[in-house]
Amino acid sequence: MLKNSFFKIIPFLFFIVLFNSCDKEFNVIGEDLIGDNSFDIHKEEFPVVAYNQKLGPIQSNNLEINALGIYDNPSFGTTKANFVTQLTLAALNPDFDATSKIKSAVLSVPYFYDSKKTVLNTDGSSTYVLDSIYGPNLAKMKLSVYESGYFLRDLDPEEQFSQPQKYYTNQYSDFFAVKVGAHLNDSPSRAENEEFFFDPSEHVVTTTPTDGTAAVTTRTAPAMKLNLNTAFFQKKILEAPAGKLADHALFKDYFRGLLFNIESIGTNPGNLAMINFKAGKITITYTQTVDAKEVEKTMVLQLTGNTVSLLDQTNTQPGYASATNQDNINPINGDANLYLKGGEGSLSILKLFGDDNFGADGVSGIPNGVPDQLDIMRTNKYLINEANLTFHLNSNAMGTSYVPQRIYLYDFKNNQVLIDYVDNSTAVNTKNNKFVFGGILNKESEANGGGSFYKFRITNHVRNLVRYADSTNVDLGLVVTEDINKFAFNSLRDKAGFPLKAPMASVMNPLGAIVFGNNIPINDENYKKRLKFEIYFT
Repeated sequence: MLKNSFFKIIPFLFFIVLFNSCDKEFNVIGEDLIGDNSFDIHKEEFPVVAYNQKLGPIQSNNLEINALGIYDNPSFGTTKANFVTQLTLAALNPDFDATSKIKSAVLSVPYFYDSKKTVLNTDGSSTYVLDSIYGPNLAKMKLSVYESGYFLRDLDPEEQFSQPQKYYTNQYSDFFAVKVGAHLNDSPSRAENEEFFFDPSEHVVTTTPTDGTAAVTTRTAPAMKLNLNTAFFQKKILEAPAGKLADHALFKDYFRGLLFNIESIGTNPGNLAMINFKAGKITITYTQTVDAKEVEKTMVLQLTGNTVSLLDQTNTQPGYASATNQDNINPINGDANLYLKGGEGSLSILKLFGDDNFGADGVSGIPNGVPDQLDIMRTNKYLINEANLTFHLNSNAMGTSYVPQRIYLYDFKNNQVLIDYVDNSTAVNTKNNKFVFGGILNKESEANGGGSFYKFRITNHVRNLVRYADSTNVDLGLVVTEDINKFAFNSLRDKAGFPLKAPMASVMNPLGAIVFGNNIPINDENYKKRLKFEIYFT
């Protein structure tokens, strides 16, 4: 028995000795690697030049979110946003006849609100806090909704009808000149026209049934609710010529849409709201005689056709005007402050890695079209662990201006996303998706000054530049963005100017951010907040 046990133990002991020998050898190899300085991780700040670029009128049709109102931005100037939309029939060939008589035509467009701040009261009502509203609370403006006389084409005849038609931010006069008749929102309630404001109150409608049953109260979230002229819709819709409501294309030409025109009241500041107009509708309620009985019916016009956001920039602040003046821009050494303005605004252009004075090794020979710092990294085969661009907000220059929650970095030369944008990180708020790529407004700790900054990780972009000698060190573009998930590019109206395109999501955002650039003297108090291009490498 003992003999059998002994022979069973021998293989077990042999295995332990062998395992221990392997483990020691592994540890020795690991110690050699860690002890080799060539594998230490280094952090270094590399050259970057960033300068301003003003944008002219830019394509603004069929944006997913549109601005309406007036915002007096202390850092940039006044933006007035008007809006044009086509209408579509929710159902073709509505059943009208000679007995059809209109009762009401109500335009309803929901507002964005912060659901986390919504309070349910004990009486069943709710208190809401509107979101994406800029300017003083409940500021009053004059709102006029007109029938549009401008036909919005789907396709561009100048492109042989092969490309979508483009409309631009500066075409307000084109649309206003052909508006039809008086404003349709002619309710006696001045809050619907002469003294319009973005009302955060819920809408309450109480209906008393004719059968004697209890009244029914319906509560809905805040929305633009406008009672439109019933005589107009009686003639335009209920008494429309034959065939005009039978086909979407015919209807869009017959009723060319609505123009939302906003005006300030005296010297009062206004409000500007971001609105999803495509969620809006006009509900027409009418009566009709059926089997000798009067029956109430409804039909719906949707705000889902072609749209145009019309933006007018006035009272431009001197600092913004000066910084984006072509004569003051410094593309060689960079600018001290970068002005990023949405809409018909401005962007910044970035050049990474500095000058090209030498050849392929970065220290000798004639210039080869590649920055010397990048040549040196390629020659020494640096392994890139992480690469970041950090932009600090110039809080003093921003003053009381609303701060964009996100900015966006892209390939400026080719008008396309960077490889690091292909980031599947998601958040509850979809506007915070791709948070690994970055660009989200962050706060520094009090120990570091408590300021705000935006940070981008461009590790894969830099890694490819170092690894592949045929990779082009393209200029990068920097803009504000309304939605990081949107990466399409819109065309500028000047087809021969510079640049030719800019990110569509920037056109959607009415705000602006002023961040520090790279060209700040070392003895300046803001030197530590300058634009930084940092790389961790092995």
